[in-house]
Amino acid sequence: MNMEARVGVVVEGGQRALNSAHGAVVDAGARKFLQQQQQQQHEHSSKQGLNPQIGTVQQLLAGGIAGAFSKTCTAPLARLTILFQVQGMQSDVSALSKASIWREASRIINEEGFKAFWKGNLVTIAHRLPYTAVNFYAYERYKSFLQSTLCLENQRGKAGADLGVHFVGGGLAGMTAASATYPLDLVRTRLAAQRNTIYYRGVWHAFHTICREEGFFGLYKGLGATLLGVGPSIAISFSVYESLRSYWQLQRPDDSTIMVSLACGSLSGIASSTATFPIDLVRRRMQLEGAAGRARVYKTGLAGTFRHIIHSEGLRGLYRGILPEYYKVVPGVGIVFMTYETLKMLLSSIPTGY
Repeated sequence: MNMEARVGVVVEGGQRALNSAHGAVVDAGARKFLQQQQQQQHEHSSKQGLNPQIGTVQQLLAGGIAGAFSKTCTAPLARLTILFQVQGMQSDVSALSKASIWREASRIINEEGFKAFWKGNLVTIAHRLPYTAVNFYAYERYKSFLQSTLCLENQRGKAGADLGVHFVGGGLAGMTAASATYPLDLVRTRLAAQRNTIYYRGVWHAFHTICREEGFFGLYKGLGATLLGVGPSIAISFSVYESLRSYWQLQRPDDSTIMVSLACGSLSGIASSTATFPIDLVRRRMQLEGAAGRARVYKTGLAGTFRHIIHSEGLRGLYRGILPEYYKVVPGVGIVFMTYETLKMLLSSIPTGY
């Protein structure tokens, strides 16, 4: 799921190992780092009779704000990614070879204005808060269920047991959150994909128009591809992060934990983006099927969409827009991390009571 999936774990206070769906990937690294930092802070403060931990509501608030702020900062790159991903749906396929990031950015500024870089960002922010809440709640419920069902209560702390619970629980929570908030993601894609012609005048107009023209289930176009991308995204991000971090600390044990976590998290984000980007691209195109009254391009489902793209655009077509996706991984994680930690310190003085 693009960047949404990749910064979600930081947004959720380091409680689960998911992304964006375009989304993400880097979260596994940030989650592990935040868990370590919270544990160290707790142990240090316990010696002084203090409790720096924040409650669930404050944690969700800090995570939601951090995620929204990060997405606002990286919105131009996110929109460029979407525009490149859906270019193959245009009739003038010959123009695709001329596309470049700077040319498309210049076109947006000249034809739509600078504010157009943030098209669809409002619904992205609206999507982040419920997505975070569902993610957080579902992950805790799935984790407890798995531990009780598989009789793992006495094996907590063991690497194998913890990895399995986090992996499966995180994947199930990610699919649950993606399904619950998917219409917002679809509307955001359609708003961001609009160019000069404005068909959807806003969030509510988009919801109303889609339901009227495509039916209620039109709000769930591309959901299958989204759910299909959740599992591989977690597996790659988690395993790459853990492997890189272990190797780095073994070779350079004195390096800053912050820098190691951010560097390994960013690299795991790039690895996950590379592996799951074709699924994300297909998801975006399926979300735009029949949008704005246009004729359908892909009529044979997920597998048929893959075949159609490869046949008409080649294998490179599955990675259209990968560069702006890469460019937003590192700043996106950094912004989320810094914002979350700052808000966590500010909110730690508020009584939890939750």
